[in-house]
Amino acid sequence: MSMSYDGLWSIGELAEQAGVTVKTVRFYSDRGLLPETSRSAGGHRRYGPDALDRLRLIRALRALDLPLPQVRRILDQEHLDPAHEDNDGGSALEGAVAERLRALGSQLAALRWREAALRLVQESPPGLRAERLRLIGALAVPPSTAAMARFWRAWLPARMPARAVAAFLDVAVPPPPDDPTPEQTLAFARLHALTSGPCTGAGPTQPAAHRAAGAAGSAVLYAGLAEAYELAGVQLRRGRPPHPGEALDGFVAAYTDAYGTRDTPAFRRLLVGQLAADPRIDRYWELTAVVLTPPGGQPPPTPGSAHDWLLAALTTQTAGTPPGPPTPR
Repeated sequence: MSMSYDGLWSIGELAEQAGVTVKTVRFYSDRGLLPETSRSAGGHRRYGPDALDRLRLIRALRALDLPLPQVRRILDQEHLDPAHEDNDGGSALEGAVAERLRALGSQLAALRWREAALRLVQESPPGLRAERLRLIGALAVPPSTAAMARFWRAWLPARMPARAVAAFLDVAVPPPPDDPTPEQTLAFARLHALTSGPCTGAGPTQPAAHRAAGAAGSAVLYAGLAEAYELAGVQLRRGRPPHPGEALDGFVAAYTDAYGTRDTPAFRRLLVGQLAADPRIDRYWELTAVVLTPPGGQPPPTPGSAHDWLLAALTTQTAGTPPGPPTPR
């Protein structure tokens, strides 16, 4: 490593030692990232012995695709040696790396969705390609769940407490897979199309339970249903047919607690009739199951499949039970 007699490098010498061009050194110098130590009598830049390490660090940070402002903040924290007692460089460096990782994660997710969409088009029969192109063309990349959330907010009872709404959305809105298959991409696109149109859940087509329970009772109802669906999901995973038990009792209790009635055979009979007459959105849950099913795996239980299992269990249990009015508490 050669230096001039005064222990300083010219811009050309520094560039040669670092394996970069003079233009690169001048670029970082002009932006204040690589300050010169002095100027020669002829006005040429001169750099001290620490400039080489600083230049190498700048190149390493830029190789990570960190923008110049972040590189500057890291360099401003002088001590980047982990052995240094007053090392402060970690906070700026770690923050910049974490931010870059988040950005790359989003970019990779978008690329995986684009790849799955391209494979979907490639594998589709010619007669279906135009329709599927329209479906996937309506999605953002990576896709958003905003349309599904809006759909359910319109479907749920008016003035339902925000915490109860958020809890329901957590289980009802499927997140887009990180690495989707073409089938999952198509299912998610169809979910988006299904929930982006006019809200069929508004007004009189909502379940009767929404009108009977009211705003306060709806929170009680959906909290109880969430517990019952979870218990039914255990039975579904085990391949058990619909049957009476803890899950069904919790399911009925969700309605009795919301309505302020007692659990009686007559109430269960009435509940069967009410639930059988409620509007169905089976297609939503079918598509949700596709989105949530890992490649080669079994479809997971959804609130829709759990509800169907519980209703089947209730229907079987109440067969032959005479109807009657619910008993007030």
